[in-house]
Amino acid sequence: MDFNLTEDQRAIEDAARAFAAAELAPHSARWDEEKHFPVDVLRKAAELGFAGLYVRDDVGGSALSRLDASIVFEQLSYGDVATAAFISIHNMASWMIDRFGSDELRRRYLPRLTTMELIASYCLTEPGSGSDAAALKTTARKDGDSYVLNGSKAFISGAGTSDVYVVMARTGGDGPGGVSTFVVEKDTPGLSFGAQERKMGWNAQPTALVNFDDCRVPAENRVGEEGQGFKIAMAGLDGGRINIASCSLGGAGFALDTAKSYLETRKQFGRALKEFQGLQWRLADMATELDAARLMVRRAAHALDNKDPKATQYCAMAKRFATDAGFEVANQALQLHGGYGYLRDFPLERIVRDLRVHQILEGTNEIMRVIVARELFRA
Repeated sequence: MDFNLTEDQRAIEDAARAFAAAELAPHSARWDEEKHFPVDVLRKAAELGFAGLYVRDDVGGSALSRLDASIVFEQLSYGDVATAAFISIHNMASWMIDRFGSDELRRRYLPRLTTMELIASYCLTEPGSGSDAAALKTTARKDGDSYVLNGSKAFISGAGTSDVYVVMARTGGDGPGGVSTFVVEKDTPGLSFGAQERKMGWNAQPTALVNFDDCRVPAENRVGEEGQGFKIAMAGLDGGRINIASCSLGGAGFALDTAKSYLETRKQFGRALKEFQGLQWRLADMATELDAARLMVRRAAHALDNKDPKATQYCAMAKRFATDAGFEVANQALQLHGGYGYLRDFPLERIVRDLRVHQILEGTNEIMRVIVARELFRA
């Protein structure tokens, strides 16, 4: 068991860290304030291979491991959580096409997805089916050499801006076995978008409803076989949970470093805050929780890379622990700043807002507990 990164992984980490410092961190506060989606910067990230991290290289992907991707997302989110998280979603959607799509579908979309000439969104959640994702109501009725989609998807990152939507829709009966997956292009007649949601955080990426009204999609845009869609969606989420957990690590790491610097420079009662043992202990606990979370995330990534039968359980455990720990570290960092932490002139309140949603998306942390319990009793 070797906990050290390889030379290649350290090079990947350095590249992601440098990109975050140069292209994300200087603009993070403004993007949040102005609700700006930095597509131009996303495409710069793609030039470094960050848009197709674990997509195969015959279509322009980087063909890296899930552990490599986790390292990248942790470093990117140190610079800006919301932007890094969107890149993770784009990677998840692209991988689903790469892993389960036909060769024709892969070659039609992935060379442009890996450069982010095309931007991708993942469409599973609906207004009436969140945690109970298998109860989705969006339908895809076969009609000749096409499918006709009707329904709505909720809380879709990139909605209205993304060019490609990887959509789960019902082609058969109730339950997971009746779901299939489709690639839907933005300009398809019958595809429309709701108003942009007004959110607590993640303001540097758009979020809206995606609506399908007799939206006709070519049959060759189906990903995998009919009835395979729910399994495809869940396979995507195993990796997505590692990614979003990694984004929590990066955001929390920034909060921890910011708090450490504040304790070193702020004085009260004639002493630097770092000299108070109670505050030392709090910072020590924050660092310990963050390190434990990182170990869990990297173990889960390693399990997914090696097709470990417990990979789904490890991914759920890591997502639950790392997103809870990440939010708590950021919240404690805000508390250590006192009133200054609550001001928008300081970065901590933005980190707290951005990290909070990680406990909800890619499966709520309550659903992570359901998955872990299910796997325990299956053993």
